[in-house]
Amino acid sequence: MGKTPARHILGLSGGKDSTALAVLMHREVPQMEYFFCDTGKELSETYEYLERIRARLGIKIEYLNAERDFDFWLGVYGGVLPSPNVRWCTRKLKIEPLEKFVGDGQAISYIGIRADENRDGYISAKSNITPVYPFKERNLRKPDILRILDDSGLGLPSYYQWRSRSGCYFCFFQRKYEWVMLAHEHPDLFQKAVEYEQNHKDGRTYTWTQGETLEELIARRDEILAEHERSLYREKKINTDRTLAEILDNVLDVDNDELPCLVCHL
Repeated sequence: MGKTPARHILGLSGGKDSTALAVLMHREVPQMEYFFCDTGKELSETYEYLERIRARLGIKIEYLNAERDFDFWLGVYGGVLPSPNVRWCTRKLKIEPLEKFVGDGQAISYIGIRADENRDGYISAKSNITPVYPFKERNLRKPDILRILDDSGLGLPSYYQWRSRSGCYFCFFQRKYEWVMLAHEHPDLFQKAVEYEQNHKDGRTYTWTQGETLEELIARRDEILAEHERSLYREKKINTDRTLAEILDNVLDVDNDELPCLVCHL
């Protein structure tokens, strides 16, 4: 019997980079399998954008769900919220469903890391998953990704008007401005995030952002918004030819001093 050919897989996150990669590869690799690791804690805008991608490219997207949800694992971890140093959500809700989806056969994983980014994305410990980086191989950078999306007719997801990345609505990598905007755009989700900080049987309090609760953060709403407007003004003076979405993306990138989850944010 002949050797089973390797599968070609591409993970969509609902963000700009993985979407541009799908646009770039869907004709080059017609056998590509597209998947989305669905935590059940995504923004509605993410699901809407994924549907646009599916319809525009004419592809099938496999939604991967963990056998146990976020709330179950939160209980297992004693109420300890995920953080940059304790990323159990990535392992349990993203990596394990992906590795189960791949199984033991050989797979080539296409990862949307740009040439202007200093990271590698998620590299599986399993030897049967081989990562490739088409953007890096072709020296494609952020302006190229935006052009690909514009040319495809997809454009950027709507949440890019106030948020720089895909991922769970309570992602701990959000900047303070993004938390404020979550409260504005989705007050129900913001309130759920507040409840995750507070509801622990042993009386302990965990926070999504280091050093302050979300209630304390939102009490500084005007201060945070004012600082954000100052950052936007400075960026507009430097980049007069950029769109508002590009300017916002640049501002939030500058503010961001942490690398995002390597599976979630592409």
